[in-house]
Amino acid sequence: MLYVVLSILCSVCVGVVLKYAKQNNKSIAQIIATNYVAAFFLNQIIFSPTLFPKIETNIWAIVLILGLLLPIVFIFQAKAIAYSGIVKTDIAQRLSLLLSLFGAFFFFHETITFLKVLGLFIALLAVIFTLNKQSKSTDKEIKTPYLLLVLLGFGIIDLLFKKTATITTLPFTTLLQNIFFIALLVAWCIVIYSIRKKQEKFNYTTILWGLSVGILNFGNIYFYIKAHQAVVNNPSIIFISMNMGVIILGTLVGKYLFKEKLSQYNYIGIVLALFAIYILFLSK
Repeated sequence: MLYVVLSILCSVCVGVVLKYAKQNNKSIAQIIATNYVAAFFLNQIIFSPTLFPKIETNIWAIVLILGLLLPIVFIFQAKAIAYSGIVKTDIAQRLSLLLSLFGAFFFFHETITFLKVLGLFIALLAVIFTLNKQSKSTDKEIKTPYLLLVLLGFGIIDLLFKKTATITTLPFTTLLQNIFFIALLVAWCIVIYSIRKKQEKFNYTTILWGLSVGILNFGNIYFYIKAHQAVVNNPSIIFISMNMGVIILGTLVGKYLFKEKLSQYNYIGIVLALFAIYILFLSK
């Protein structure tokens, strides 16, 4: 489970960098676009993968969908935060594990056991308790379609990365390279649109922010897929451990680094999350 721990650390650090970037009024879209450039070249330097290899059409479809979804789901997430608040968006993102688990049970034919169902139920309670807080959003209009898109988007991304981890005809680093390439094209198209249509200025300092996010993002995805490859027959354990681990560490970082207040419900959620992870390990 070392891969899961490393993936969790990278994931939380991405959030920390983005939060600091927002506090410094940096363009998140430009940072995300630069991040994919950094991840692309980092993957190329370390693993020397092949760009546009000869692979089956169905595998190309997975690569294309992931490349499109990675930057686009971020836009849906930003819209959901703007209209529905950070809390509701966080809950929608974490509840995407439901779709991931259903996919593990019904598409990857993972065995359903009592302990797994119990662990899932406790994990859902942990999400509710951990994210229980007042939203500071002042926008009264609630755009629920964006919340649904966040939930579906992250769930589909998890499932597709699980499918990518099972492909044996090509190294997954080669598949990652092509995913990164498509994602950076999509992300930079969004940035160019913002610059031309919305008169947004390009800030060269975002390059440094994007490089740091790119390194962490690459590490997050790399270790996440390695974890799935190490536990092929029990993807639900990786899904739950990743989601709960991010919530726990993210909550602690928020409290001690950003001085965010935690309620009694939040502490109950952390305990429940740990208990859920323990039960799911027993279920293996």
